[in-house]
Parts: sequence; structure tokens; C-alpha cells
Amino acid sequence: MQRRRKVLSSIAGTLLVLLALLLVAVATFDWNRMKPFIADKVSQAIGRPFAIDGELTVDWQRDRHGSWFASLLPRPEFTARDIRIANPGWAARPQFAHLDALRFRLSLPALLTHRIDVPTLQLVRPTADLERDKSGRASWDFAPPENTAPSAWKLQLGTIGFDQGLITLDDAANRVKLKLVVEPLQEAIPYEQIVAQQSSDAREQAGKTVGAAAKKAMAGGNATPERVGQVTASTTYQFSWTAEGSYQGSPLTGKGRTGAVLALQDTTRPFPLQADLRIGDSRIALVGTLTDPLHLGALDVRLWFSGSSMAKLYPLTGLTLPDTPPYATEGHLKAALHRGGSRYSYQDFRGRVGGSDLAGNLVFVTGGKHPKLSGDVHSKLLQFADLAPLIGADANAGKMQRGDATPQPADKLLPVEPFRTERWQAMDADVSFSGARIVRGAALPIDSLATHLVMNNGALYLDPLSFGLAGGTVRSNITLDGSRTPMRGLLKLDARHLRLKQLFPTFEPMRTSFGEINGDAALDAQGNSIAALLGSANGELKLLMNDGAISKTLLETAGLNVGNIVIGKLFGDKTVQINCAAADMAASNGLFDMRLFVFDTDDALINVTGTVNFANEKLDLDVKPHTKGFRVFSLRSPLYVRGTLKNPDVGVHAGPLLARGAGAVALGTVAAPAALLALVAPSHGDDGDNTCRAVLQQLRSSGKVIPASKPAAKK
Repeated sequence: MQRRRKVLSSIAGTLLVLLALLLVAVATFDWNRMKPFIADKVSQAIGRPFAIDGELTVDWQRDRHGSWFASLLPRPEFTARDIRIANPGWAARPQFAHLDALRFRLSLPALLTHRIDVPTLQLVRPTADLERDKSGRASWDFAPPENTAPSAWKLQLGTIGFDQGLITLDDAANRVKLKLVVEPLQEAIPYEQIVAQQSSDAREQAGKTVGAAAKKAMAGGNATPERVGQVTASTTYQFSWTAEGSYQGSPLTGKGRTGAVLALQDTTRPFPLQADLRIGDSRIALVGTLTDPLHLGALDVRLWFSGSSMAKLYPLTGLTLPDTPPYATEGHLKAALHRGGSRYSYQDFRGRVGGSDLAGNLVFVTGGKHPKLSGDVHSKLLQFADLAPLIGADANAGKMQRGDATPQPADKLLPVEPFRTERWQAMDADVSFSGARIVRGAALPIDSLATHLVMNNGALYLDPLSFGLAGGTVRSNITLDGSRTPMRGLLKLDARHLRLKQLFPTFEPMRTSFGEINGDAALDAQGNSIAALLGSANGELKLLMNDGAISKTLLETAGLNVGNIVIGKLFGDKTVQINCAAADMAASNGLFDMRLFVFDTDDALINVTGTVNFANEKLDLDVKPHTKGFRVFSLRSPLYVRGTLKNPDVGVHAGPLLARGAGAVALGTVAAPAALLALVAPSHGDDGDNTCRAVLQQLRSSGKVIPASKPAAKK
């Protein structure tokens, strides 16, 4: 027994001596001898030179915050000074990154299971020069050796702390040049203080960009937006950053703040972010948190956008958005970030676009063949003028402000600005939009608007695009196939029960009118602008109006340039009661032929023949009045309409005056009025008996129109 104890004691003593010798050897080991070995292995792993030019030292410390067993074992903290990583040979600058020092802790027990466990990693004064050439080669893409067997070792990083640093970026592929400087704050700033400050700044900018109404719309009654992200009372910002440079030719400036420690694995420790970027006249600001960045986990921020046009966000976000007036929005962005595809949700956003309010929810999903935008957007009050940039119909001053390089020619009325169909290929969309009330000044109210927008493989569908207009409805289906060159456009439209007294509410003679407007249109066209589409259109257009009133002043208010000149020539400035107005036009390659165009008044029956060529905007029309008496002698003179849509030339035909219209007036074939009869619908509040029905039925039976009297009003 005693001998056994002596043997065990000897063995234990020997082990203790060996352990002590090992600890002494490790503690006194000159780790600088390992630098060539480490540099060689890292260089092989990243495919470019890596060097530790300074000292490599080790300090032994216990983890007092770990378990009782782990706290007994000392952990080594390595410090490598003056670290350099080279750039690939094609780069303009020789050095990719430099650190004054790199400090990291290492878990020794984990090495027994082939795990390199680094609980903390501290970067001391890092600098980096990032480059990407026009072919897409990036200096931050490391090239490890090919045909290398998978390593049995696994790397696990805990948190990364950083110090003041400098990062430069020269990205020729995306035309980006950037200088980013990071510096520590003199004292930590609480999260809530940053949110309040950024919110105030963003709303003040919205007021400057769009107007005072934008500040109120974005605030939504709250002085400070609700908290976002997994923040706690201890969440603070400890570093500031500033950026300057250019993005695709536009000047770029930015500033913001961040936390001090980035937790790569612990999703309960969010990393606070704040950014305020200005690129050209677009501004993007955010406040929130990033969690699990090693796996690109989740971004949760309050997000503000503002600028001169939403279309300018395309190069920044990849979103194909329309041209708009100046805008500003605020909302809650939540993003689930994954390498194969991410999901961005812009929730409960609100703001202003021009004079219109905007709100809704949008989701943008990347991955697959095309990224896709979906959701719903709505407006309580939509200014009709704010829709003009969608089709390039705004003034040249507005085009310049939003960056369009296609000014509208002074002699052209139809918008020539091309649609950016190349962007339609970049994403798909499925978005519903509704405008509760639309106004065009005080003269032409449109009650509402609703559309379902679908974009798929470069084709844009508005199915349907519906207006509530003057007590009636305008329903259309529009297809613009941007995947074809030139683009193909299809339009089907029907207008029903547009009440004249509501269509022109400020025109006093209309207030007693019970008349309506009904119409149909079916067009097939090709071209990349509104002008090109109408200039190649094929199809037909039908319109019917009964029991209304018209004047030069009214047509000027409605923006009908040609019409107000003709009416002025015929009737002067007085208001004229219209018993019936009917139009049936056939279109072929942009040439609209007046198969039937007639309007019947108490003074005369007016017949219009000829063509309107939308390809060159030329007019070639003859206006033949047939008086019902000698009350207005000038109406017996036929007119011509020449010139263009923008600058029409209206004059009196030379030659004898027309005879008094006591007889019949031939107006065309029977087919045209037969088609228009389908548009005669009962007016709201009467039995449907009207002048148009009588006129068209007479023409259908005889091929001629006999000037009719207005039916007596029902008592």
C-alpha cells in the first residue's frame, strides 16, 4: 500500500512539474517566432500576402464573467501589431488594409474539439482601400486555393470592437467614390436621443423639399416615431462617422453614428445604427438596429426618403419607381437578410408627393429570376397635376428638377419623354393603388382613382385603371409591353354616366344640366412615349354627350385648345346649349378619321369631317354649320381647322355661304350611328328619352340627320 502511494505521488508530482514547465514555457515563449508560420498560413488561406510587421504578444487573463470552471482557467489574449494585407495585382493601390493592432481572445478548451473560438476581436485604428474595376473584380473578394480539402477546423467569432479608422472605396463598376472616417464620440449618446434628433431633422428636410404639409403628414400626430429594433435602456451610440464622395456622377455626403461592439452571434445584442445620406438631391435617413450580422440576420430601422423624384431612387435601391414631383416619406423598414434572397418590408409609411398625401405598406423580395415589389398604397387627396410626370406631361422646369434630359418641344402638345422600359426588366411588381379623392384645381373634380399595377418580365399592366369621375365611372385596361422594341401598348376604355353638372362644377350654366357623357375606346399602338403611341395607334374612339352646355371659356378651362377656338369662331363667347354631341373616329397608324362628328344646338347643327394626325400632330378638319334660322347669320359660314394640336389655325372657308339647314344633312354611313346607339344610356333620374337617341335613330334609318328639337322636359 505504501509503495503504491509512493508511485502515485511520484506520478502526480511529475505531472505537476510537467504542467508547471509547460506553463512556464508557454508564458516565456517568444511568440514572434510564430509570425512567419502564421503569415504563411493566412496568405495561403486568403490568396494574397499577409504580414505581421510588429510584435506578437500574449497576455493571460481569466474570464470572470464565465462559468465557475471557465473562470478558473486563464485565457490567452493575443495582440498582433502592424498588420498588413496586400491588394491583388490588378488593383491601383498596393495595400488592401492596415491595422495598428489586432487583439483577440482564444478559448483553449475549444481547440480540443477543432474549434477556433474567438469570443472578442478588437480592431485598433483600421484603414482599408477598397477597389472594384469596370469588369467587376473586387479587392474584397479573396481567392483561396482551389482543390483544397474542407478544413476540420471551425471558426467561431463572438463580438467585434473597433476604433477610429478610415475606409476609402473606388468602385468603377458602379461609379462610386467614397471616403469614410470613423471616430469615437466624447460620450455615449442614448438611443432615444438619436431617434428624436433624426426624426426632427428628416421632417424638417421634408418641409424644405415638399412643403409644410409634408412635415405634418409624416409626423402623423407623433412628435417622435415609435421605437424600433431590439433596443434597451443601455443601447447607446459611441462612434460617429462621416462620408463624402460621389455616386454615379452625383455628389454624396453622409454622417451617422454606431455602437462600439458588433455581436456576430448573439441576437439579443443589437447593434445600433444611424445614417443620414444625401446623394444629389435625394436624401435617405435611418435609425435602428442590426442583429446577427454574421449571417446577415435582421435590419430593423425607421426609414426616411425625400427628393425631387422617386425615379432617382432606382440606382440607389434597385426599385423601379415612377417619375414624380418632389416627395418625402417616413416608415418602418424591417429586413430579413439572406445571401440567396432577402425580404424588405416598408410598413405603415406615410408622406407627401407634390400636393398629394401617400401611405401604405410595401414588400420587396429579392432572389429568383426577378426581385418583386408588392403591397398596397393609398391616398386621401391626390392632386391631378402630380400624375403628370408619370407620362412625361409636366412642364420642362419640372423635368429639369427631376433630372429628365428630354425637354418637351415647344411646338408639340403630346408628351415625348420616353418610358424607361429598360428598368421594367429589373423587377416584377404587384401593387394596388387607390386615391380616395382627386382634384384638378377647382374646375374638374375626379372623385377617385383605383388601379392594380402588375409588372412581369418587362410588361406593365394596369388592370383595371378606374376613375370615379363626375358621378360616373371611367374604367380602362392598359398594357404596355416594355419587353418589346418598340413597346406595344393596348388600351380598352369605357366611360359611363359622367354627369355634366358635376364635371364642370364652377360653370354656372351646367348646374341645371341633366346631361351625361358616355364613351368607348379601343386602341393598339407601338412606341416608347405617349406621343409615339398615339402616333401609331390603330382602333376606334366613340363619344356621346346629351343635354349640356358649352362655351369658349369652358373649353379653355378644360384645356381643349382646338375646341375653344372653333366654338369662339362659331358662337363668340356666349354659352350655347348642346342638345346632342356624337363622335365616332377610326384610327389607322395614328390618323384619326372622323367617321361621324356632329353636335346639335338650338341655333344650328354642326358637322365636322376630316382627320387628326397624331403622328405629326397635324389637323385637317372642316366644320360645317347648318343654321336652324337666321338668328346667327355667321353660323352659315363653313370653317376649316388646320395647323397643329399646339398651334391650330381656324378660319372661314372662302366661297358662298351654306343654305339654311331646313333640309337633311348627310353625315355618313348607317354603321357609325348604329354603334353609337349603344352609348345612349338612361340618365340618372330620368327615363332615358333624349335628343341623341332621336338623332341617331333617324340617322340609322335614313343615313341622314334631320335637325331635331330638344325633347320637352318631363313634368
